[in-house]
Amino acid sequence: MRQNTLVQMAQARLTQNKFLKVLPALILSLVMLEIGSVWAQGTSVGPSGYKVPRFVSLKSDRVNVRGGPSTDHKVKWIFRRAGLPVEIIQEFENWRRVRDSEGEEGWVFHSLLSGRRTALISPWQKPGTLLSLKEEPQNDASEVVKAQVNVLVDVMKCKNNWCQVSAQGRQGWLRANMLWGIYPDEVIEE
Repeated sequence: MRQNTLVQMAQARLTQNKFLKVLPALILSLVMLEIGSVWAQGTSVGPSGYKVPRFVSLKSDRVNVRGGPSTDHKVKWIFRRAGLPVEIIQEFENWRRVRDSEGEEGWVFHSLLSGRRTALISPWQKPGTLLSLKEEPQNDASEVVKAQVNVLVDVMKCKNNWCQVSAQGRQGWLRANMLWGIYPDEVIEE
C-alpha cells in the first residue's frame, strides 16, 4: 500500500512538473488570443482615451526611444527629425510604444508626440523613384508635381483612398496606399 502511495505521489509530481512546463505556453496562448481579438476588432481604446493603434508624429528633432516604458530603460536609438510619422501600438501610463516606417519598435514619452498627421511617401520603394501628385483625387487627373519616395509630407485630408498632401509649399493628391502613416480607408478631414 505504501508503494502505491509513493507511485501516486511521484505521478502527481510528474503531472505538476509537466503542468509547470506548459504553463508559460498556456499563458502566452491566452495573451495572444487576447491580442488577436483586439486586432480582429481593428482598434481598442488606450488609457489616454484615444484609439490604439493610431498614427501620430514626432514633436521634436530629438526623441529618445527606450526599451521599455520608463527612464530606467536604456535608450535604443534617437529619432532626429521632427514631424516623422510613428504608429502608436500600445500605451502604458504616460508612455507610448511606437513603430516606425522600418518596423522598429520602442517606447516614447507621450509629450514628445503630436497629433499632427504626417506621412512618408512610399519609403519601401527604391530611392530616387518619383511619384506623381495629382490635381484631383483621380488616376487620370493632371499631375501637379513629382515627389521622391521617402519625402515627408503633411496630410491635409484623406477620402476614398486618396490623400491630399503638402510639402515645401506644393500640394497634391496621392493614393493612400502610397503613404506610410495612413491606414487603408482612413478618412481625415481638414
